[in-house]
Amino acid sequence: MLSESLFKTGRLCVVGNINRDVKTAPLRAGEQLLKDGETPVPWIAETIGGGGANSAFTAAALGAKVAFVGKVGTDALGDKLEAALRRHGIAAHLARDPERATGTSLALTFDDGHRHFVSCQPNNEAIAFEDLDLTALADHDHLFRADIWFSKAMLFGGNERLFRAARDAGLTVSIDLNWDPQWGVASAAEVRARKEAVRGALRWVNLAHGNVRELSEFADATELPTSLERLAQWGVEAVVVHLGPLGAGYYERGHLLIEPAVAAARHVNSTGTGDVLSVCMMLLHQHPDTAAKLRLANTVVAEFIEGKRAFIPRLAD
Repeated sequence: MLSESLFKTGRLCVVGNINRDVKTAPLRAGEQLLKDGETPVPWIAETIGGGGANSAFTAAALGAKVAFVGKVGTDALGDKLEAALRRHGIAAHLARDPERATGTSLALTFDDGHRHFVSCQPNNEAIAFEDLDLTALADHDHLFRADIWFSKAMLFGGNERLFRAARDAGLTVSIDLNWDPQWGVASAAEVRARKEAVRGALRWVNLAHGNVRELSEFADATELPTSLERLAQWGVEAVVVHLGPLGAGYYERGHLLIEPAVAAARHVNSTGTGDVLSVCMMLLHQHPDTAAKLRLANTVVAEFIEGKRAFIPRLAD
């Protein structure tokens, strides 16, 4: 089995969302939440939020060298988020926008493991290629573009420019094909245009990440093998597949390798496991033993589920 000391050799640059998350303790889902009233919970926590920021903190906690590139407002919350990045050893490259506030998401966590977000993220929606400090790419070997769907400026042109710059600088590139908030909401024409914008940039991508539902929806497929074949046709070199309780998969050159999940003795963290898996695979990307990488990543995920590893910090007062 690989040693997790290899995580410390990783050099990851993350471009994505950063905001504040206000999280609730698990509560019962039901119609009562849609009615006038109050629902008491044991605790409410204020933490770092945004897929990109969460991934950066996870990589830093594993010992990697990490840079984060994003955008915040010129407000106290933006200052607080930047201070948290630096406090955890992450090089912060944040554009400051005086016209847009730093965002917040209210994360309702339910006792069945599902969540519902109520979000206001003007800073993340407005990020453009011109906001990105590309000097952050220096001295890193892998770029992770998280939260690809949130900014139209990045979606339609900006992502491809970023990927090309990263590849020109010698970095390998990962992209998270997570759920687009517009799927099932926007018109069919708009959804198709958004998917095509991402597909057109995939020729610059080394690793794509996602769960079966996300990959299938993105590829307009009903079965995982078809989704993976189409991703390869669009130019992706390999795909990290999040299989939940079944473990993790790695698809490359027409072959899907699956390593079973490591059993968790208890379940403290029920969400965020896919992000942890992806970060581990990015930090281990250069190692040739795919099965060993998956096993180590699955072990870290199990320890995260058990509460043995804390990756996402609370915001300090």
